[in-house]
Amino acid sequence: MLLTGRFMLRSLSVASSPSTPTLQEIASNHPAGIAKVVLKKGKTQLFKDGSPMVYSGAVDRVIGRPPPTTGDIVLVADGTEKPIGWGFYNSTSMFRVRLMQQEEETAQDPSSALNPEKLLETRIAAAAMLRQNLGLPSAHTNAYRLVNSEGDRLSGLIVDIFGDLAVIASSAAWVQMYQHQIMDCLSRLNIIKRISWRPTIEILKEEGLDLSDLKKPDLIIPQTRVKTGFYADQRENRCFLSTISEGRRVLDICCYTGGFALSAASGGALDVIGVDTSLPALQLAKENVALNGLDPRRISFLRQDATEFMKAAVSRNESWDIIILDPPKLAPRKKVLKSASGMYRNLNYLAMQLTKRGGLLMTCSCSGAMTQSGMFFRILQGAASMAGRKITVVREAGAACDHPIDPAYLEGAYLTNILLRVL
Repeated sequence: MLLTGRFMLRSLSVASSPSTPTLQEIASNHPAGIAKVVLKKGKTQLFKDGSPMVYSGAVDRVIGRPPPTTGDIVLVADGTEKPIGWGFYNSTSMFRVRLMQQEEETAQDPSSALNPEKLLETRIAAAAMLRQNLGLPSAHTNAYRLVNSEGDRLSGLIVDIFGDLAVIASSAAWVQMYQHQIMDCLSRLNIIKRISWRPTIEILKEEGLDLSDLKKPDLIIPQTRVKTGFYADQRENRCFLSTISEGRRVLDICCYTGGFALSAASGGALDVIGVDTSLPALQLAKENVALNGLDPRRISFLRQDATEFMKAAVSRNESWDIIILDPPKLAPRKKVLKSASGMYRNLNYLAMQLTKRGGLLMTCSCSGAMTQSGMFFRILQGAASMAGRKITVVREAGAACDHPIDPAYLEGAYLTNILLRVL
């Protein structure tokens, strides 16, 4: 398959015929033998409808001797033991199986059935084609997400592109175990010259992996370390900010490496201040000012706690035309949602006090638990009441288009970006 102009991967063949074997027949002929994970009564339809994550509570029994171990390919079957798909097993994780391909798909693409290498090739090629159709990379940006986990039907795998560098974030046991194959597929895309492999240590521990035993892969192309990641998910929201910043005073709270601050400055903001606690991030932000040819007299960065900075600014009766509030993930799990709600409320309460009446507050949450709870608007209204201000929702957005979401797995939606008018 030729991916016109930007991507190239070796040709893929998809064939089906009336004699195409069933998934069960393919499994029966598999030399290693394939175990079967049987779902509980009433749980099958969810996964037939496309949900990729089989939770441990949905599993009735596992058929196979010896039993499957983490990373093994397994069939997922209904109560009658009829396969509905296949995926990767994990004996430890709450995600007992990550479904990769459904039964009906094997008839359309039998070469990928129970074949991780072929499936990776097919899915990564499809992901690359989608980005090309979305105009990425473009004359305006060469930083974007190439593979977005469940959104590209490769649960646990994230690949971000920065020019000719691919940064792979691994958060599933199967991804670690197939790292050679993943990098092989990526290295054959003609835009990629370098690869950095970055396992997500905390999540992989939950996956049951002893990271001290992980072996570094022999890279096909040189590995390059990067100081930090970049949040491409806010790219379109930053672009929008640049269109409304001309002649405004802008405050970027939790600015990280300055994405929003620089966008405001490039859009003609009179004065921009970025605040963050991370010294390395702020050093990169200052470098980015120079790299983008921006006037350093109009944009500055302060290393300070967000709450302390805003409280002090409130005490001085300061205000800004536009404020961006993009805190780190405050609710990584549902169990901390209540405490995180209080933190979001207090941060927005302070930010609203610092917003000029009639000004704009762009407030964000990158916590999936918060976004999926539907509570964010209520929290913002609570913050407005505390601040004695009236708010109006002007714009609501999420992650950029290169972060697709599988509607069968809405848990993949994590980013909320709300633009408020504050009166």
